[in-house]
Amino acid sequence: MHEALKNAFCPSCNSSGVCEEEKRQNLQRLRIENARLKEEHERAVNFLTNYMGNPILPSVGTEPSTSAPGQQYMSQHWSTSVTNEVDKSVIIETAVAAMNELMELLRVNEPLWFEAPSDHRRYTLRRDSYDMIFPKSNQVNTSSARFESSKDLGEVAMSATHLIETLVDVNKWKEIFPTIVTKATTLEAIDTGIFGGLLHLMYQKMHILSPLVAPREFFFIRYSRQINSSTWVLVDVSYDFITQLQDSVPTRSWRFPSGCIIQDISNGKSTVTWIEHVQVDDKLSTHRLYRDFVCGSQAYGAKRWITTLQRMCERFAFSNGLIATPTNELEGVIESLEGKRNVMNLSQRMVESFFEVLCMSDKLDFPNPSEYQNSGVCVALRKSDGAHQPDGFIVSAATSLWLPFSKEHLFHFFHDEKRRAQWDVLSNGNPVTVVAHISTGTHPGNRISIIQPFVPKENKMVVLQESSIDSLGAAIIYAPMDLKALLSVVNGDDATKVPILPSGFVISTDGRASRGTNGASTSSKTGSGGSLLTVAFQILICHSQLTTQLNMESVATVHTLISSSIKNIKAALDYYD
Repeated sequence: MHEALKNAFCPSCNSSGVCEEEKRQNLQRLRIENARLKEEHERAVNFLTNYMGNPILPSVGTEPSTSAPGQQYMSQHWSTSVTNEVDKSVIIETAVAAMNELMELLRVNEPLWFEAPSDHRRYTLRRDSYDMIFPKSNQVNTSSARFESSKDLGEVAMSATHLIETLVDVNKWKEIFPTIVTKATTLEAIDTGIFGGLLHLMYQKMHILSPLVAPREFFFIRYSRQINSSTWVLVDVSYDFITQLQDSVPTRSWRFPSGCIIQDISNGKSTVTWIEHVQVDDKLSTHRLYRDFVCGSQAYGAKRWITTLQRMCERFAFSNGLIATPTNELEGVIESLEGKRNVMNLSQRMVESFFEVLCMSDKLDFPNPSEYQNSGVCVALRKSDGAHQPDGFIVSAATSLWLPFSKEHLFHFFHDEKRRAQWDVLSNGNPVTVVAHISTGTHPGNRISIIQPFVPKENKMVVLQESSIDSLGAAIIYAPMDLKALLSVVNGDDATKVPILPSGFVISTDGRASRGTNGASTSSKTGSGGSLLTVAFQILICHSQLTTQLNMESVATVHTLISSSIKNIKAALDYYD
């Protein structure tokens, strides 16, 4: 050991146990590498400054953070820095090129974009024009792979500064898109401001609407930067840094430069233009019921991101008292703004939990959901995480079906407390009482309700429910709760410690062009228009060891529950297929 220390070379004090010539060569190599990195840095900064026509401004954002589910997923594959074996300069070049392409796609309409024939508000890339300007090789090399592209614009109730801070924080990003993003994590922060923006390697899992819709996973670079005092740009682009994994599977989802430009328009509002451009191979893994909807770029397209962003920003404004609500909404149950905000946070967690459950392909204890007796009902069993759900084993069941009614008609049916007894087993066929409600948007259906069902010998249970509707669809999500637990949240206790097990309904258009004159097929049973309804229930089945007999009994019970509920819903709507 002593001999080894004598022969060591310490660059900080220039002592050497090696020859002077070797030391000089080592230092020369370091100088060359340092000069190369400095040149790369200056080239990227000069490109962005010259292209955007604005000087580099201080970056806006937060330090990268990691969501627990995504971190758990990724820790199976990486224990050290993702880019240990990757040249960071290539990542920087990829990010700069992606920003360049996105800005061009945002700036130019013809000949790159054309209006979709079925929807004049939706723009789609003209493939031949795009390939001529931005030639690329196919990234998903299967015969069934296809491209999806869309562009949409909307006004949101949030300042540009606040919005970009939300989008670059991975936890806040997941919270503002709870119906789309089920898992997200920052794998590594490549740059946190040197280039006038934020540059991260990230992982994302997206899933919507139903277990019959295939989820999408992306490993990608996220680059965001400020253009001027009121404008920010964020770009995502897939990057193939997972090829180093020996057990990696072929890519079935690839994101070409996609993202948004955010422009502040004062009064706490912004305009956002969003572009989505991907290559995917999910047609065969998507049920025929949702195939038109998914393959028509309506499932994961730009309009869904804009619409969800608008609804969630409006919800945030209501949550923070930025928009006044009638005082008689709470009926004396929730008296403080803080109590109202706590209930909204609890309901937000309920919504996130529900949509995570809808993706039934990655439960840890029972990884493969089954279609019970070929009935169309997907069933999955799992052990609860213990922190946010009742402790024990949980059975989840979901099914989707087409109904010849508009989404508005179905939403009003489920939202009407006078008709709740027609479908809700918790009401036991009796009327319910809405104790209080909290508005979450300007539409009267966007609200959180505290419901008191009539259950004999049970007066300490309430139902927390959040309902929402927008131009793409609607959702009614609810969970039974102990009254004492809810009151504790109102009084300031930590909402994350309250166990909650949500069930609910998700409604969407069916993706088919309506032949009606006004696009609403509210009462038609034979027309081409209609809606897709997903029904999902969760039940805690035991607190101890799960036996085979209990397993089968529980699956049969939840299947009977969901089947009878569908039958009751059809009967109440006077629809018999």
